[in-house]
Amino acid sequence: MAKIDSHKLWNEQIQYIEFLSKNIMRAKAFYTKCFGWVFTDYGPEYTAFEGEYVDGGFTTGEPVKGTILIVLYSKNIEATKDKIIQAGGIIEKDIFNFPGGKRFHFIDPDGYELAVWSE
Repeated sequence: MAKIDSHKLWNEQIQYIEFLSKNIMRAKAFYTKCFGWVFTDYGPEYTAFEGEYVDGGFTTGEPVKGTILIVLYSKNIEATKDKIIQAGGIIEKDIFNFPGGKRFHFIDPDGYELAVWSE
């Protein structure tokens, strides 16, 4: 799959995700280390990120756990899990099988729960 051209409009696809963060610098460090996201700061209370297939941002605020589950894809689920642990993430649900493959859930430094899946 080729990198999505951010200038194209993809009907009914997620284009941008915004997170609330208690500590934007900590969020930037975590997601840079885990996934190589590149950040652009827009003042002290907002930073935007670019990932391989997703763009988004972080703004200051109090995260609310359980409101949405974002699922990331990994070509090597074990390596991704190791990177998350090394960056300070907490494994909420260890790797488990489901009909489409396998996945695990982790908690980021702001308390958000995300998941990672692989075939």
